[in-house]
Amino acid sequence: MNSTRALVLGGGGTVGTAWTAGLVSGMRREGVDLAEADLIVGTSAGAIVGTMLATGQDLDLLDAPASPTDQSGPAPKADSGRLTEVFAILRDPSLEPADARRRVGRLAQAAETITEQAHIALMSTLITAREWPDRELLITAVDIETGELKVWDRAGVASLPTAVASSCALPGLFPPITINGRQYMDGGIGSGTNADVATGADVLVVVEPLAHLFPREPLEQELAATGAGTVVTINPDQAALDAFGPNTSDWAVRQPAWQAGLRQAATTAERVRAAWRRRAS
Repeated sequence: MNSTRALVLGGGGTVGTAWTAGLVSGMRREGVDLAEADLIVGTSAGAIVGTMLATGQDLDLLDAPASPTDQSGPAPKADSGRLTEVFAILRDPSLEPADARRRVGRLAQAAETITEQAHIALMSTLITAREWPDRELLITAVDIETGELKVWDRAGVASLPTAVASSCALPGLFPPITINGRQYMDGGIGSGTNADVATGADVLVVVEPLAHLFPREPLEQELAATGAGTVVTINPDQAALDAFGPNTSDWAVRQPAWQAGLRQAATTAERVRAAWRRRAS
């Protein structure tokens, strides 16, 4: 019997979205189709790529150089002061994680950004799909009031573009998204990957665009919680990090990041192929 295969795609801003798309597209060219996953979990940037993958969209579209003004609605308006506060809170060791997320939620409400409608329109243009696919696609977000993780799926109340928008609602860059009377922010606020959402998979492939910015212990704990027998993690190599630059929201480096992912796929595909074809005992 085939193993249950799960693909987890983590957050990474604009450059992480492009790198992940290039990586997945490159894997397909190398004969490893990650779209065959029984379960796809997407967080923030990973929600965009995961949705495109799950709905059969052309990931090569993310190769083209573009800017937010090429999309529907006005360009994202970053509140740099709020962004700085967000990261300071999340890195404060004196705060309990849930309390830190609630504090970030309050900052998200106060930040001056584009409107919810504009953000949803932007995400809708990026993913192109409008309806949830008839397969397991899970998209993560964080409730701004409770700080708790929310996982959207096709059986829930959120439309696909709205679910993706909530997962990509980085405080200070995008507004919280209102769904069924509650507000949600970026799924990466609680975890860079939310890998433990994929509990029960036999084979787990985790793509983590911002691995260089996060400590390894939380991810290791998440991976252990899944119970997966085979785990493959993929992080940007040095060439990719050089392409990223210091600003993960920089649209100008979207194409170099995509190309870096494409190149890295050629050196990573064989390691993933062995796991992807593994059979359950």
